[in-house]
Amino acid sequence: MNDVTGANRPAEPRPPAHEELEPAEVAYRRDRLLAALTLIAGTALALALPFALRAGAEFFMPVTAALVIAIALVPVLEWLERRRIPSMLAALVCVLLFLTVANMAVISILLPAIEWVRLLPENIGQIRETLAPLFEFYANFEEFIDDLVAAFGETPSRGLQTVTVEPPNSMLSIIATSAPFAVIQMFFAILVIFFFLAGWTRMRKQTITTRASFDGAMTTARVIQQVVSATSTYLGTITVINIGLGLTVAAILYFLDMPTPLMWGGIVAVLNYIPYLGPIASALLLALGGLIVFSDPWFAMLPAVVFVVLHLLEANLLTPAIIGHRLTINPLLILVALSFWAWVWGTTGALLAVPILIILKTVLDAAGKPDIAGFLFEEGTLVAEHHDDHAPPAAKRE
Repeated sequence: MNDVTGANRPAEPRPPAHEELEPAEVAYRRDRLLAALTLIAGTALALALPFALRAGAEFFMPVTAALVIAIALVPVLEWLERRRIPSMLAALVCVLLFLTVANMAVISILLPAIEWVRLLPENIGQIRETLAPLFEFYANFEEFIDDLVAAFGETPSRGLQTVTVEPPNSMLSIIATSAPFAVIQMFFAILVIFFFLAGWTRMRKQTITTRASFDGAMTTARVIQQVVSATSTYLGTITVINIGLGLTVAAILYFLDMPTPLMWGGIVAVLNYIPYLGPIASALLLALGGLIVFSDPWFAMLPAVVFVVLHLLEANLLTPAIIGHRLTINPLLILVALSFWAWVWGTTGALLAVPILIILKTVLDAAGKPDIAGFLFEEGTLVAEHHDDHAPPAAKRE
């Protein structure tokens, strides 16, 4: 009877929990776990990297600047090598060419700028006299506001505050402490440029030939070529445009009888490498220089106005027509990169912000970008392409 009802029949053992899952679901959960770990590690690295770069600026800044300059000089190196010039000699020619241009820029800007800074305290009176009509207008306007406020009631008087300003260190001590280290950094950067260019052809060939597959080798070659092309095209084009803008500003300032017009043109050319902030700084410096030189306040603003007009024409007509859409970057990304690298490395970081952004964008476009939004909101993974076997169970059932 017991056999009929099966009351005493032993219960069949249940399979372990991991055997109840389908292979596709196991693979999907594994991908999600690996993607989560990758996302956590990448977030931690992204948070720690800025502080590491800032703390190690003495090493990372000259190395990064040297690599960006070297990448921009690669087309010149390859042009020389195609003329049967040895790599070492071609690299030396590229370094000497860069040093010549850099020294010409420094000589045309730095020496006159030192004289302007030295004469600035003596010209404060001239600036005050030039701005006297504006100060008088402001004083009359302030008096009108005070009378208007007094008509409605007296305001509580405020005690005078005394501010003590500690005098800065002497210029001689600053130069004595910083110059040797700056020279060492420059020498180190020049060596990095030279050895990078000298071993560029061999390093690129070795990087491509060591790939495990032909497709990998072709992808590596394409990425290297795109990075070099994008960086050199941007820096070369922007350099030509900035030199033209600086020479135009210098010529106009020469006809306006502005002293040291080449210095002002060089300042404009250098600061124009910094998007948005550089032109603003150039306009302010030109306005200050005009106030020092000219007695008429409206005529003193003319150099700054001339530069603003030329910059608007260059930024909205000339540069887009030359560069086109090949190196079009989201302005928000430029602002973020500019603020980030300026915070990390100061003015040098601001100058390197756009070239570094172009290099990173080119590499990410070729290597593929992680689908973080898909991972967080659509149950995707950080893998760019996954097979149907790794799809979630719901997708499989559909």
